Amino acid sequence: MMRFPSFRRQPRFVYPGEELRPVRAMGSSLPPQVLDGAARRALETGRTRMLVTAGLFALAFLSISVRLVDVMVLGSDHRAATVHRAAATAPHTERADIVDRNGVVLATNLPAMNLYANAQRVLDPADAASRLVGVLPDLKKSEVFERLSSGRPFIYLARNLTPRQQQVVNDLGIPGVYFEDSEYRATLHGHLASHVLGATDLDNNGIAGVELAFDSALKQRTEPLRLTLDIRVQHAVRKTILDAMAHFKAKAGTAVVLDARTSEILSLVSLPDYDPERFGEASEDARFNRATLGVYEMGSTFKVFNTAMALESGKIRLQDTYDTTKPLRIARFSIRDSHPEDRWLTVSEILVHSSNIGSARIAMDIGPDGQRAFLGSLGLLGPIATGLPESGSPLYPDRWRDVSTMTISFGHGIAVTPVHLATATAAVINGGVLRRATLLPDHIEAEGTRVIQPETSDVVRRLMRLVVQDGTAKKADVVGYQVGGKTGTAEKASGGGYDRKKLRTSFISAFPMNDPKYVVLVVLDEPQGLKETFNFATAGWNAAPTAGRVIEAIAPLLGVFPNHVPTDDKAIREALLKGHVRPYLAATPVSTATTVSTGGVHAPAQ
Repeated sequence: MMRFPSFRRQPRFVYPGEELRPVRAMGSSLPPQVLDGAARRALETGRTRMLVTAGLFALAFLSISVRLVDVMVLGSDHRAATVHRAAATAPHTERADIVDRNGVVLATNLPAMNLYANAQRVLDPADAASRLVGVLPDLKKSEVFERLSSGRPFIYLARNLTPRQQQVVNDLGIPGVYFEDSEYRATLHGHLASHVLGATDLDNNGIAGVELAFDSALKQRTEPLRLTLDIRVQHAVRKTILDAMAHFKAKAGTAVVLDARTSEILSLVSLPDYDPERFGEASEDARFNRATLGVYEMGSTFKVFNTAMALESGKIRLQDTYDTTKPLRIARFSIRDSHPEDRWLTVSEILVHSSNIGSARIAMDIGPDGQRAFLGSLGLLGPIATGLPESGSPLYPDRWRDVSTMTISFGHGIAVTPVHLATATAAVINGGVLRRATLLPDHIEAEGTRVIQPETSDVVRRLMRLVVQDGTAKKADVVGYQVGGKTGTAEKASGGGYDRKKLRTSFISAFPMNDPKYVVLVVLDEPQGLKETFNFATAGWNAAPTAGRVIEAIAPLLGVFPNHVPTDDKAIREALLKGHVRPYLAATPVSTATTVSTGGVHAPAQ
């Protein structure tokens, strides 16, 4: 028997991960029968790893094959659905907040969920539509069914779901219906500032108002966009105009509150208005911004500018008188007074008693060129930039004839926006400096443009105070606030002419007139005569008292408190009506002695 030589196994350190291999003895390969236990275990481990690796490769090839079949069979629509599903969890681009002058948030973004579907995976469109409409009643069953039956891989069913709505839809467990992260543009005060803020579409893009005008900036900036608007004042003004519309049965109403010195817009109301979050459901009439886009004949409010033009020209004195005893005829036109005095009137009385005849005669003494240049200097002949995209341009004659000069003197034959009127009035009563109206604090004009001398401005605002004390706007007076202003009543254009039964009434005012801080304009569209107004529907009966209520409501909010001014003395007022301005000026601490031009006398003084 042959014997194999004996040998001893030498111990060997195996590094981690190193594989054990059969040993060799005396240079000969040992047959498998003589391998020891450790060698056999090492061999079995190697075989197992090879099998596992082969299995993994097989699974990988199988997965790739299935994906290739998936792409070839389902095509590009399935790929599009996959992309949409991936995008459904991606956050949307944020939009900066909009705040009022005091930092109160007016519009902001809130997280929301959109509901969409892959119609290819909806098993029963009819049943799914019924169940969805059952928990989301704002949806229309026919529209939902049509979308779910379309076979499209991605289609929206609803936008901006609340958490509760998301939960009830999720509980339905409808295959093929999914949720998408979104952002919801919330307007925190509803209708209150709709024509200023405007609106965004479903994808958070601006489509009206400030949201449209500053769409790019709102998407890029991180800090809030601050406006000059005061939401407290806006609330008080809107409520007052709504009440007036209901009381006088008016179709619409407009109001503007302007800082007399800076032309910042503190309130801008256009009624009817709308809910910015439901912009698409609002009527065209509700979306129309009457304050900045509507252009209207403003009637006798223009007599303020006519008077300022006369005094500033140096050709006309305050005590000069004009014949208003009979209608003024030119060509086929006849100019009459609504409240005839049937006598010669001073320049002061022409404004206080709102004489069309006297205003026309004053304008003709200035002439068409002078009138056009003066109104242009007040910004009344060009567009006005408030920061809103809804902006109207004035309408006026191409050829400025004598008849145009006469009618424009009392606000007919020229149409401007309410903001135009408020801005020009601010310039006339603030010392004579024009600054463009704005909704943005950063856009306030520091210098402005001088349009009349301080002395002229001083006299005009005192005459406007007389209009409230002794003229057509007595119902606008608020005790202690020295309200001044001018009424305006215009017949609405209709069929190439004017409809005497359809009026647009306005009252342009400022307070306190001894040191004007704010301009307030109120416009009512087709107010009706009432028993208490003796069936009259002119501005003195409706727009003027409404403006008084606005001033009474907002003055405390703006830090203006009532006080007594000695220039309210009746004897001094009567002297001013006769054109004697110096006693009036001597009684007031507001300004130094005023110089009034001493041009030629146009008629014998009474």
